[in-house]
Amino acid sequence: MSLANIRREYSLQSLTEADVDADPLKQFHTWFDQALKAEILEPTAMSLATSTADGHPSVRIVLLKGADERGFVFFTDYRSHKGRELDANPRAALCFFWDALQRQVRITGAVTRVSNAESAEYFTSRPHGSKVGAWASRQSQPLAARVELEHQVAEYFTKYPEGSDVPLPNHWGGYRVAPEGIEFWQGRESRLHDRIVYTRGDGGVWKIGRLWP
Repeated sequence: MSLANIRREYSLQSLTEADVDADPLKQFHTWFDQALKAEILEPTAMSLATSTADGHPSVRIVLLKGADERGFVFFTDYRSHKGRELDANPRAALCFFWDALQRQVRITGAVTRVSNAESAEYFTSRPHGSKVGAWASRQSQPLAARVELEHQVAEYFTKYPEGSDVPLPNHWGGYRVAPEGIEFWQGRESRLHDRIVYTRGDGGVWKIGRLWP
């Protein structure tokens, strides 16, 4: 089949300004709860777009681990490509796509690291293997062979056996995207989609508008 002939009609729901909450964070949680109920495979998965120091775009999937009035939080290795890119240009865009609901949410804003206490709290909640992996991995660095990683992991499992406390690495923690704009996209027939956008104005007041599909 030709790629050009692959298409899907969207017709589940509509979205109007009257449908949404005045607070985009409340609206996000409403949609997120519906994504959970729809049993979407990975509802927390979101594309994270950053830019390199020379302006080249860079994108990957990360997992949402917190969302409140302060922003949207994810965790990673600070030495990774995305960590270095955010150090150079602390702005990012996020995108969720919940296909079963024919919905997309886009978020843009400035990025800061979360506090060490917040990173430690989340790190403590992770499975033991994930905590050990954070120590063993040199994320985004060239790896000659898988066996090198396996040896490194084995060393850290020896240092931190199952049941032991694994401390938070200095090179690992969270980032928070403080939203300046949030768009809620609902698929509609004939590609005439509904796009409701929130823009943060003076004093942090959110303005609601609509975009052409």
